[in-house]
Amino acid sequence: MKTFHLIINLLCIKKDILATITYFNLFDYPLKKFEIFRFLGTNEPLSSFDEALNCLVAESVVYRVGEFYSIQNNFSLSDRRIRGNSKATEMLQTARKIAGFLSGFPFVKGVAVSGSLSKNYADDSADIDFFIITTANRLWIARSILHLFKKLTFLVNKQHYFCMNYFIDEADLVIAEKNIYTATEIATLLPLQGNQVFEDFFVANSWTKQFLPNNYMRISSAREVKSNLFKKCFEWFFNNATGNRLDDYLMSITAESWQQKTRYRKRNSRGIIMALHSGKHVSKPCPVNFQQKLLSVYETKLSDIIYQYELSSRLINEMM
Repeated sequence: MKTFHLIINLLCIKKDILATITYFNLFDYPLKKFEIFRFLGTNEPLSSFDEALNCLVAESVVYRVGEFYSIQNNFSLSDRRIRGNSKATEMLQTARKIAGFLSGFPFVKGVAVSGSLSKNYADDSADIDFFIITTANRLWIARSILHLFKKLTFLVNKQHYFCMNYFIDEADLVIAEKNIYTATEIATLLPLQGNQVFEDFFVANSWTKQFLPNNYMRISSAREVKSNLFKKCFEWFFNNATGNRLDDYLMSITAESWQQKTRYRKRNSRGIIMALHSGKHVSKPCPVNFQQKLLSVYETKLSDIIYQYELSSRLINEMM
């Protein structure tokens, strides 16, 4: 009975490993062993995890490509990742400087790197994506000022260094969508400015442990936001009812502008239809256009891989 239980437990760990590797395979990103364990969907002993991973490699379900693991037997993925990691190291130095600069804008309380760069990967066409936390009920003032500044970056062709795609404010730090995609994005955020506000953010989003129980949040790299005279004066001037009305007004005209872009099916540089989900405490890309499509592809791919694995395992057992 105990042996049967161990076999079933090992099979479950194998499926969890396949789920983790399959998710990152959507981005052609092979993982190191400790990364697979970090993003595993269950909290298992390291010894059981090692045994399950070694079995998958022996069964040629998972492949060792250089120092990484993948469901693709493609060594070019290893070279691609190594180059991407090296490029990311360079870009993160730039991102730290930009984050310090952005934190000097009014009502900005925290700045983190998100997207592929937060996962330590960048290619020659990579952007620097920022996740920004603002003062409560001042998100739209902060966002409007930052995006006015971004328009100036087009003049010097530096707009790809200032991709400020996701804003939330201190009044509501909880990410609404709770799934493996958002859990992974939160877990890999790289806070650069605003140590305390990101501590609060990670506490508010502790639900990610349901998806990634072995993961830890990274806040050690974040510095405290330093204020400046312009920021102090601006925030003082709009810390009143006028500021409340201005924030509401900027939210309404921005939402209307984005509705028109979506209606006319305008696309961004990646070919994705432009759509903004806007609320009083959040400004983010519409989940339908990328997030839900990605999750659908992931679920289909994973179901197929698990089915093929179970089928091959069943056939091997019958032959034995």
